[in-house]
Amino acid sequence: MRSPAAGSPPAVDVMGVSHGFAGKPALQEVTVRIEPGEIFGFLGPDGAGKTTLFRILTTLIAADAGEARVLCLDVKRDLWELRRRLGYMPGRFSLYPDLTVAENLEFFATAFGTRVEDQYDVIAPIYRHIEPFKDRPAGALSGGMKQKLALSCALVHRPAILILDEPTTGVDAVSRREFWDLLGELRAGGLTIVVSTPYMDEADRCDRVALIQRGRLLAVDRPGAMVQSFPLPVVEVRGPDRYGLLQGLRKSPHAHSVFPFGESLHFVDRREGIEAGAAAADLAAFAEARGLPLVSAEPGEAGIEDLFIFLMGDAEAVSA
Repeated sequence: MRSPAAGSPPAVDVMGVSHGFAGKPALQEVTVRIEPGEIFGFLGPDGAGKTTLFRILTTLIAADAGEARVLCLDVKRDLWELRRRLGYMPGRFSLYPDLTVAENLEFFATAFGTRVEDQYDVIAPIYRHIEPFKDRPAGALSGGMKQKLALSCALVHRPAILILDEPTTGVDAVSRREFWDLLGELRAGGLTIVVSTPYMDEADRCDRVALIQRGRLLAVDRPGAMVQSFPLPVVEVRGPDRYGLLQGLRKSPHAHSVFPFGESLHFVDRREGIEAGAAAADLAAFAEARGLPLVSAEPGEAGIEDLFIFLMGDAEAVSA
């Protein structure tokens, strides 16, 4: 991650922000600081509070409590100035489906008082992928092409910060990878990017991430540091009947959690301090005694998913 200059203010500063809908909390005392020039990701499932937070940061709704500043501007008092300086890509495709690619881009450029020709250099890395289809209606584009058009429209006025709400949801794996490559190019040019995603595998594409669930931040750190902090042994388990194995292993007296992880299962042993090899041997013995169809049980490495489930359990225990 690019280190900010000494004493430089944060690009985003959220201080104790809370918000609710119909008496139900959507955000609960969220505090986070995002530095200039980094890709910062909010990771969490649907309903975790990501969109609510982004709507507050982009001045679309006002928080019930707390303060938030983006680019040193208060999101309530300075909303008109802030709107000119940020680029926002909402979770749902929000462009005009009956307008062509070029017409959508021209519309957003005009709305911000500029011209596509004057800003072409900033959108070129993204727009060149869809420019051959500039006369096609936006509604007729594929998911990945819609994504690139929305990003071009968000960048056409040269924003100082880019806020993207689940930009890769519903697109294919190749388009997801291409999109993150484009974000990396934008970050290399100095642009601050704040992105939300339900995909835990996208954490590694961020400089830092915040895990969010039920409106609360569970952890904020570099992805690698998060994984290294995981305190429990992980066993990677394989078998022919994965569902039956999953149900059977959850009955182990040492099971903290068991869930699918790719083609295998991750068994997290609740005994802190035990070696993963010893945990794997104990698990293999348990499976044999129960007649579970086990092919292998080997020491595994914790991932962001393991940490998220671990912290989510702790958070629910505290709130119970």
